[in-house]
Amino acid sequence: MTSKKRKKNKSNRNKRINTLFWTSLILFLLPFAILGWVLVSAAMDTGSPILGDRYKNDLDPAIVKSDLDNVKSAAKGVNGVENVNVNLATATLRVYADIGDLATPDDAKKTAAELYTAVTGILDPEVYFSQANGEKMYDLEIHVYNRDTEMDQPGWVYVIETKNSGMEKPITQLVSQPLDPELAEQLRKDVEERNNPKPKETSGTEIKLGNDENEQQAPSN
Repeated sequence: MTSKKRKKNKSNRNKRINTLFWTSLILFLLPFAILGWVLVSAAMDTGSPILGDRYKNDLDPAIVKSDLDNVKSAAKGVNGVENVNVNLATATLRVYADIGDLATPDDAKKTAAELYTAVTGILDPEVYFSQANGEKMYDLEIHVYNRDTEMDQPGWVYVIETKNSGMEKPITQLVSQPLDPELAEQLRKDVEERNNPKPKETSGTEIKLGNDENEQQAPSN
């Protein structure tokens, strides 16, 4: 009887030891298993974009593809516009308009104003390009230029008309002309000198060969 009781106690003790061992082992390995899963998941997701809802509760109503098509058609109808591109990226609607090569800054500013009228005739600026109730809306940029090559040559004109959602009215900038011409010219010269440094001038010095002590003077008569 006593022998059976001892065997039973020993069996129960072994079961408790086994249970404690496996429980401890699982608790010990669990962090490593979680870390391994994180590393594997990260490796599998490498190269995949992380998407998020940056403008949650903003940009309402949204600008859709049909709106972009209508904006492009309206912009093409503006006098003097030869080519138009329209894109929407990062909550900014951009309109690029190529006008005649001989267009002046005043021509570009006028065209930019007419393009703004054309765009806002389709997309109400109070709805699409103005903040309301703390919600962010779209920004509008209208780029007008007379050529897209030889931009460093005289006569190049580039105007940007901007209406951010936090602005009441658009502003127009002639970005092809510096605000401070003298400073711009000095910066250009500095860049030119840095890219094409002039060789340093060496002073003309005579180098004597030999030692003065070994020089012999001719006997005087």
